[in-house]
Amino acid sequence: MLAKRLLVVIILLPVGTLAIYYGGWLYTAVILLLCGLSAWEYNQLMRQSGQQPAQGLVVGGTLALLIQRQLDGFQNGPLVLSLLILASMTYHLAAYERGRQQAASDFGVTLAGIVYLGWIGAYLVSLRSLPEGRWWTLVALAAVWTADGLAFVAGKLWGRHSLSPRLSPKKTWEGYWGSILGGVAMGAAFGGLFSLLGVGITVWNGAWLGLAMGTLPTLGDLGESMIKRQAGAKDSSNLLPGHGGIFDRIDSWLWAAVISYYLITWFWVN
Repeated sequence: MLAKRLLVVIILLPVGTLAIYYGGWLYTAVILLLCGLSAWEYNQLMRQSGQQPAQGLVVGGTLALLIQRQLDGFQNGPLVLSLLILASMTYHLAAYERGRQQAASDFGVTLAGIVYLGWIGAYLVSLRSLPEGRWWTLVALAAVWTADGLAFVAGKLWGRHSLSPRLSPKKTWEGYWGSILGGVAMGAAFGGLFSLLGVGITVWNGAWLGLAMGTLPTLGDLGESMIKRQAGAKDSSNLLPGHGGIFDRIDSWLWAAVISYYLITWFWVN
């Protein structure tokens, strides 16, 4: 299992790093693929739990919000999201007329997928679009990747006290403290490196951002666990050997992107 996990990381990490570095539509295409597949996995999980979201609207709406964010930032985002909400209501009204008694709750599940994976997922695009965005994105995502990895290692070695027994029984407080340590250390390291390269990011910027990345995106991981528990599934899919599905990989990235975006724009980028 560990060998499979490492192989996937070795293959995908260079691709992701190059996409972040070059940005533009290359980067957005990678995000479209990740979030689009995650939206499909979300739809499958919800169907396993007895819901019937509109798969075309969940996946298509996610992709539409990502493309719109790349094209013009937040300018037309509210319009696109509003149209998707109305289209979702229309779809589920028709489903009720066809006999689907739980169409109202299906409507809520459809909207949740569109908003969570589309609107929130699009912050991965917004983060990269910031001034010095390639460097900020590398700091934020490297910090959250390291936080996830060190949480896993610390939990395996020293985990004794369960963090969330119902949602994720294997997660421990010891692993969580490892996550915080990993986030701060990697954020500070990347901040220091980029400072030496003349980029406008300091060790302290990186450390504070890393602290946020080690502390908060765990909730994204637990949130996806909640969805899987309701569906009775261990993983969101089996697309990535040793890792599960795409949604299993980007669950913490979604939180990382939106939190990083606002921290950076509030405190460090005018």
